[in-house]
Order: sequence, then C-alpha cells, then structure tokens
Amino acid sequence: MTDWLNVGKIVNTHGIRGEVRVISRTDFPEARYATGNTLYVLKETGERTPLKITGWRQHKQFDLLTFENYPNVNDVEQFKGSLLQIHHDQLEDEMSEGEFYYHEIIGSTVFTVEGDELGKIREILSPGANDVWVVQRRQKGKDILIPYIDEVVVEINIDEKNVIIRPMEGLLE
Repeated sequence: MTDWLNVGKIVNTHGIRGEVRVISRTDFPEARYATGNTLYVLKETGERTPLKITGWRQHKQFDLLTFENYPNVNDVEQFKGSLLQIHHDQLEDEMSEGEFYYHEIIGSTVFTVEGDELGKIREILSPGANDVWVVQRRQKGKDILIPYIDEVVVEINIDEKNVIIRPMEGLLE
C-alpha cells in the first residue's frame, strides 16, 4: 500500500476569504476535514505542503475548506487542480464492523452471487444517501454503478479484495 492517500481534489477557489472548493474522495469528511487536522497538498513537483484546516463546510456537492495562514483568494489560487492527501499514519486504526476505507475497496474484484466476475472497483462516489461503487467491466462496455446498500452488496472480503453482489433488476444492463 502507498504511504499517501488521496482524500480530495481542489477544483477551484470559493469567494475571497481563502476558501477552496474540494471534490471529496474521503470516507469520513466530517472527521477528515475537522478544524485542526492537517492535509497535504501535492504539487506538480511531487512536493507536499502541509495545510492546517481552520474551517470546513459543505456547499452543494462540494466541501469548502479554509487553511491556517491562507486568509484570502490570492493565497489559495496556487492550489487549484491539486490533490489533497493524508499520510497513511493519519488513518484511524479501529473501524467498526461493516466500515471500510475507500482505499480498501478500490481495486476489489466484483462477483455476482452466481460467481460471475463483473470487473474491478475503480472509484467510489458519494452523491448522497449511500456510496456508489464504479466498476470497470472485465469485458469492454460501460461502467457498472453499484449502490452500496445491503440489498445489493452481499459480502466484502478486504483481505482477498473481493466483493459479492446480488444485482438488482437492470443493474448490469
């Protein structure tokens, strides 16, 4: 596993007070973006700059963050298009039963309850009430969007990187 995990991408600034607009890629935004936490912005040079969070709020489908010592739009303009990361050491050790980090799910192979291999999970979206797992098909074709709900996801094996689903009607079309 890599030492650095992507938790979001700064896509733009927001207003004039140093807020950045982030498309989140984190499992627990309320914990990850809590005031006082440190994120690292990955620059094109490969260098990482630590940023201490001073504020977080959600606006439409974005997370808006402010950072210590970056009080206005001119200060944060340089971060547009950059990834926000955390070091693996910043992860919580204890997860509750049935909870997983995104990086543990991404790359898993998805099978139906009948044993048919569908493809690999390449991305996780968090559009609303539940996550949606984007599966790149084994054979060419459109990605499969799997809602992470009990009726569909039957079993998750993190160690073997396997997921078993019971597809709802129309899910695989």
